[in-house]
Amino acid sequence: MKPMLTVIGLMSGTSLDGVDAAIIHTDGERIAGFGPDISLPYTAALRQRARGILDHAPTLSPDDPELKAVEHAITRHHIDAVRQLQAMAPDIDLIGFHGQTILHAPQRRQTWQIGDAGQLSRATGVAVIHDFRSADVAAGGEGAPLVPWFHAALLHDVPGPVAVLNIGGVANVTFIDADNTIHACDTGPGNALLDDWAMRHTGTACDVDGGLARAGTVNRAIVEQLLADPYFARPAPKSLDRQSFATALDRVAACTPADGAATLAAFTIEAVRRTPLPARPARWYVCGGGRHNPVLMQGLQAALGAPVEAVDRLGWNGDALEAQCFGFLAARSARGLPLSAPTITGGPDGLSGGRLTCAGLMPVPSWIHATSGRRS
Repeated sequence: MKPMLTVIGLMSGTSLDGVDAAIIHTDGERIAGFGPDISLPYTAALRQRARGILDHAPTLSPDDPELKAVEHAITRHHIDAVRQLQAMAPDIDLIGFHGQTILHAPQRRQTWQIGDAGQLSRATGVAVIHDFRSADVAAGGEGAPLVPWFHAALLHDVPGPVAVLNIGGVANVTFIDADNTIHACDTGPGNALLDDWAMRHTGTACDVDGGLARAGTVNRAIVEQLLADPYFARPAPKSLDRQSFATALDRVAACTPADGAATLAAFTIEAVRRTPLPARPARWYVCGGGRHNPVLMQGLQAALGAPVEAVDRLGWNGDALEAQCFGFLAARSARGLPLSAPTITGGPDGLSGGRLTCAGLMPVPSWIHATSGRRS
C-alpha cells in the first residue's frame, strides 16, 4: 500500500477571480482526508491585466514583457496562498500547481498555463508538480477535463448513473455510469459569458445571485443560434477555451442588460441539457461558482428532468473542490498513475502527466525517487 501524501492543491480558474488553495491527504487513488483551505482573490488590477493576457494569448510570444510580469504576479499570489496554508500545516510533501490557463486549443495541440513552478518550489521549499495537461494534448487528447478522476474517487460509494457538473468559466461534466465507467467533456460556457456581460453592464465581476438574469426574458432564437455552433454536434470527449464563445456577447449586444443575461444563462443551461452522455443521470450534483447562481440552478432543475443539487449536499467543500482536485492529481502524477483515458480526455489509456520541479530542495524527498513524473 502506497503512503499517503499531504498535498497542497492550487487552482486559479478561467473566471480569473483568484487562487484557491487546499490541503488533501491522498495517494492519488484513495482520499484519507482534507486539511484547511483558503481563497486569495486577485486584485482588480491583476484580474484586469490577466484578462488582457488571456484576450491576446493566441498572438503572444512567451517572452512578452507584460506576459512575464503578469506571470510573476500570479506566481507570487500562489506563493502567498501556500505560505498561509504552511503556517497552519507545516509538513507538506508536495504541491499541485495548475497555473493560470491563458490558451487551450487541443485541436492545434496547444494548451498554455502560466506560472513559474521553479519560483514556487524555491519560495516554499516543497516539490511542485505542474503542467498537468500538455502530455495528454501532445498525445492527441483534449487535455481537459481532468477533474473526473477526483470526482470518481469522491463518488466511490455513490451508485451510478450520476453526474457532477462543474460550472466555472467553462462548464464540464463527469458522468459515472452504473458500471463505474467514467465519461467526461466540457458542456459549453459556464460563468464566463455571464461574468463578462455583468462586468460590461453593471461593473461587477459576476451576476450576483442571478439578479440581472432573473429580471430578464430569454431570447430563444438567439439561444438556438448559439447552439448551432459545430462544437455541440461533436461527440465527447471534447473541451473548450474560455474564449470559445466570446462572439456570443455580440449576438446579445442589442438585448437589454437583463435580457442579455437571461439569454446567456439559458445558453449555459441548454448546452448542459444537450450534452451527449451514454445514459441519463439519475441525479446531478453541481460544483463551481455557478452553483451559487439561483437562475442557473433552477434552470438546470427544470431542464434536466432529474434532481439537481449542489455538491455541498454530499458533504463536499464546493468552494475548495478544484484546488483539492489538483492536490489529488499531483499525487497521481507522482506515482505515474493515469491522467488520460479515452472516455475522459480522449487521450491514450494509462498515460500519466504532470511535470515535477524540485528547485532548491536538498535533499530531494525520498518518496520522489519512486515516482515517474517528468522532471524539469
